[in-house]
Parts: sequence; structure tokens; C-alpha cells
Amino acid sequence: MRFHRLPGVPSLAFDLAGDGTGELLLFMHGIGGNRSNWRRQLPALAERFSCVAWDARGYGDSDDYDGPLGFDDFVADVLRVLDQFGVARGHLLGLSMGGRIAMRTALLHPDRVATLTLVDTHEGFAAFSAEQRQAFVDSRRAPLLAGKEPADIAEPVARSLIGPHASAEHFEELRRSIAALHKGSYIKSLEATVAQVDLGDIAAIRAPSHFIVGADDPLTPPAMHHEMAAKLGGAPVSVLPRAGHLSNIENGPAFNRAALDWLATRHGLGDAPSRHFAP
Repeated sequence: MRFHRLPGVPSLAFDLAGDGTGELLLFMHGIGGNRSNWRRQLPALAERFSCVAWDARGYGDSDDYDGPLGFDDFVADVLRVLDQFGVARGHLLGLSMGGRIAMRTALLHPDRVATLTLVDTHEGFAAFSAEQRQAFVDSRRAPLLAGKEPADIAEPVARSLIGPHASAEHFEELRRSIAALHKGSYIKSLEATVAQVDLGDIAAIRAPSHFIVGADDPLTPPAMHHEMAAKLGGAPVSVLPRAGHLSNIENGPAFNRAALDWLATRHGLGDAPSRHFAP
């Protein structure tokens, strides 16, 4: 893997993997994550794809930014990434918040999206009760507004997401990811993602789509993914055993097989990078 930075406001940080001849595949982490969450995936999928894992704006090594966050700011950043690498149509793979960004991009800019791989995600907080939405925000935002730091909430939030079969290593990786959040930008992300009650009519998405979900995901369970898949014309759903909300971390080998087997049959739908990618 190698590091790359996209200039602009805010500048965005990436890990790149692959020789640049494969079609571009953009990995997008969840609301409590960063690009390091994909370290098990990039080497495996780089055999077929030009892999790009971002730190979303305000995360990891990407810049923070002034003013409030609109959820569609993330969509604009996806287009910046595709343009940076000279790609007309890219494959999008997103977990949780990253999956919502991917779906929203496919709704607003269908001509830029080759395929969607949607991981442990949902179509917006309309899918949750008012009580569930409030509990999600209160467990994360309220302590931070009261003066605590991301490191103070990392352990309980991680335990609420991880599956019962996760190893101590998996839990610690998730805890570190949450502890490393930029406090101000994370609060903006929480407010923007909950404010967007739904993404729009996902039945209008035309990009070939594949759902992947941990069998033990406590936040976005398999049933939720089957409901979304039905709206997308019966898109396939891969349910991974021994995995919770971070299925790519908790069962990396099964995740890589499911993702690669499906994506390999969609070869030719996307574009390889034409600039700024090759080692």
C-alpha cells in the first residue's frame, strides 16, 4: 500500500493498492472509522482492482473543515476522488455510513457509479424508530458535548457494534479507530447523518448492487439488508458468519471472498485510473 493525498479544501488522505491497471474500487469507512479499517481487504482485492481507501473529510489524515456538514458533501468528495484519478465510472464499496454515501452517490450521479458493494449499512434513519435514533445519538454525541473525548466513549461504542465471536484483536482495532476520531468533525458527521432521515428512493438505483452483512450485526441486522435488496430488484445478500457490524474486520477472509467473487463478474463496468495512481 502507498499513501496519496488529494489537494483541495479539505484535502483528503488515501491508501492505494494495485498497479493501476485494474478498474478503480473506492473503499469508504463507517462513521467511527478510518482508512485503516480496510487493511485486510486492500491486498486481496488489489489483485483485480485499483483500490483506493479514503479517510473521509474530517477523519484520519484528511483535513477538518469549517462550517456544518451536509451529507451530500461526502458525495461531492466521491466525485473529487473519481476526477482525481481520471475515472468516469468507479466501483463503490462502503460500510455503514460509507454504504449510505455510496447509495446517495448512485442516486444523484448514476453515470459515475459502476457497482455498489453495500456493507453493514442502512438506507437512512427512517429505518429506525425515534427511540433508536435518539439512543444512537445520545450514546455518541452527548458525552462529547459534555466534555468527554472520543477515547472516553471508544470502549462502550465498540462493544455496542462488535459481534459475539469477535477476537480481542478485532475489538481493540475498533476501539482504537473510535478513539482516533476528530471530535469536532465526528460530531458534525453524527448530526448530518441522523438529520438525513432517508437517502431518497433507493429503488431508483440502477447500478448493480451486492449487500454484505455480519450474521450478528446488532445495529443493521441481515433482515434490514434483505429489505433493501428487495427494493433493488432482488440484489444478492451475503450474510457472513461470526461477524457483527464490522464484518470486514471480524471475518476478513469470508468478506474478501464474497466481495471479490461478486465484483469479478462485473468486470468491464468501471474504468481504470488514467492518472495519479500507478506506483
